[in-house]
Amino acid sequence: MRAVQYDRFGPPEVLRVNEVPTPRPGPGEVLVEVHAASVDAGEIAFRAGKMRRFTRAGLPRGVGGDFAGHVAAVGAEVRTWQAGDAVWGVMPHFAFGAIADYVAVPEQRLARAPGNLSLLEAAALPVSGTTALTALTDKARLTPGERLLVRGATGGVGSVAVQLGKALGADVTALAGARNLDWVRELGADAALDYRTTRPEDLGRFDVILDMVGTDLGDYQARLTRKGRMVALAFDTDSVLTSMLGTVLRAAVRPRQVKLFSNNPSPGRIAELTQYAETGAVRPVTDTVFPMTDVAEAHRRLEAGGVRGKYVIDMRRS
Repeated sequence: MRAVQYDRFGPPEVLRVNEVPTPRPGPGEVLVEVHAASVDAGEIAFRAGKMRRFTRAGLPRGVGGDFAGHVAAVGAEVRTWQAGDAVWGVMPHFAFGAIADYVAVPEQRLARAPGNLSLLEAAALPVSGTTALTALTDKARLTPGERLLVRGATGGVGSVAVQLGKALGADVTALAGARNLDWVRELGADAALDYRTTRPEDLGRFDVILDMVGTDLGDYQARLTRKGRMVALAFDTDSVLTSMLGTVLRAAVRPRQVKLFSNNPSPGRIAELTQYAETGAVRPVTDTVFPMTDVAEAHRRLEAGGVRGKYVIDMRRS
């Protein structure tokens, strides 16, 4: 089977489509024939080698954190799924590799794919959707009527967070590039502001701030209300270690105010996302669909910025 991998750290050009053995599902595992997978911004730093201090995973490594497809086979002790089921899911924590013809994953990493979406559409949601859900419901405990600021509102997580914040009854302000302001309002933002011309001190106070940028956290933290909560989901990629340590310190000093986590969704969380998608409260946002052979170009565009939602890899296209 085909799988996108890299055998050294570096720019997008290190990505290759390799022929590898098709995995066999072990006990409690499900083999999924992947229809489509998405490119996640969080794995860019891994591919570039900026996270090598924090992970012991060897090379070669795969890419892709979420996927949608059909069950091809099940391992021993699997009772929930059977061949032919349409599913979507998330790879095991930090075990990228969804951009491949087949993946073998624990059955707990799967949920029924939304019946109102094609598998190509669905592939844009699992990682971003479960991250936004956990951030706003578990970590921030967002309640109706609260003011929510989404910083980095056009990306994968941000575009879902805008929709979900509105569905949860919040008053949503989104920070985005000038060309995306009308588009973000269409997603549900009550107010959309150009991040290039809006300074933190120009903003009002917010009950919850969801940050997908990772810079100037102190300035935005100062915009919280007395009981406000900030969920920090990104680090400054130009200085990963310093940014990471600074964010961890903020969370340690003020744990009720600053929250951070690494998304590792439960089966219930993935199934909850299915429900949100089927009710229409959250819809996938796909910027561009690429064939597997163009995954390096998808990484290049993601690094350049300006993505609306997610880049999706269609495994059925050559």
